Amino acid sequence: MSATLLIPALLLDAAFGEPKWLWDRYPHPAVLMGRTIGWMDKRFNKGAQKRLKGTATMAALGLAALALGQLIHVIPDFGIVEVVVAAILLAQKSLVQHVQAVADALRLSTEGGRRAVSMIVGRDTATLDDPAISRAAIESAAENLSDGVIAPAFWFLIAGLPGLMLYKVTNTADSMIGHRTPRHEEFGWAAARFDDLLNLIPARLTALLLALTHGWTDPRPILRDAPLHRSPNAGWPEAAMAVILNTALSGPRAYHGELREYPWVWPEGRRDPGPDQIDAAVSALWRAWGGMLALTALIAVF
Repeated sequence: MSATLLIPALLLDAAFGEPKWLWDRYPHPAVLMGRTIGWMDKRFNKGAQKRLKGTATMAALGLAALALGQLIHVIPDFGIVEVVVAAILLAQKSLVQHVQAVADALRLSTEGGRRAVSMIVGRDTATLDDPAISRAAIESAAENLSDGVIAPAFWFLIAGLPGLMLYKVTNTADSMIGHRTPRHEEFGWAAARFDDLLNLIPARLTALLLALTHGWTDPRPILRDAPLHRSPNAGWPEAAMAVILNTALSGPRAYHGELREYPWVWPEGRRDPGPDQIDAAVSALWRAWGGMLALTALIAVF
């Protein structure tokens, strides 16, 4: 049943994305999740026992997401609302649009590319040159393909809308409070660890889809480079994207004015990517999406 509902959800998201006219009038569900997490952060992230409070917060968010997903699931509407909600919580078209915007802006000017890529990455962008802008966009494409498309679809297949809702609230919490900063290292510990757990399989599935839809069948470079990433999961889609585009990714970059010497992923690849490589990454997003759609169809049939 979940696979049958996921097919139209994937197609709806790919066709319509996130209509601006709609979300200018009403808050997006992810925005509502973010507001709730922000309120809980302000309310409970203080005093002693921050890790315990953060774990309880994550548990409450997860249970609420499961309950809401189950409530929508039992609505007697032949799954229509479920399909629409799932489509809203997928992010294929919006991801493609944001990544493509970087290539389009970079073709006009470096400064325009910096502004566009600052919308999708957390690193410092003020001094990035064209290759660094391109790498940032490609890396974001790979990581967000996993977080925004493949992982939500995977958990919908596994546990229906409750599974998808649980994943989205966890991923949103991780992005907001799952940082190793003085404020959030303890309070956001549970969110970060649970997000790592929920992404364990989807991240590797994303790498597999990227590789196979481009005819890449040698797993050795991905197995070699994925563990070099600072994240236990993001390295997998990033390593796969690097090899299929023959572009070195990751490497040194600055966060909050501090240069961090991260290792290169697929160091054999070109070091001077530009808008054309971002275009290729956008094409890769669609190929991987098509692979996920085909896999879902096979599951629906068998």
